Amino acid sequence: MPVGCKRTLIGRIGAVLGFACGVIGLVAGMTGHGWKLEPFGWFTGGTLLMLVSLFALVDAAIAQQKPR
Repeated sequence: MPVGCKRTLIGRIGAVLGFACGVIGLVAGMTGHGWKLEPFGWFTGGTLLMLVSLFALVDAAIAQQKPR
């Protein structure tokens, strides 16, 4: 398995989960649903997860370029 491949996979999965949390928060806010985390919490959590995933993807890209 090449260097950075696991990081890329983890980053992509995190990005998908962050996007899903953000969409849940957005839809919940537009429809007026109130859950435990509230719509703002879902949207903020999704945004934070997307940022962490973005850093993981950048780290994976750098790790894949170093051996070359």
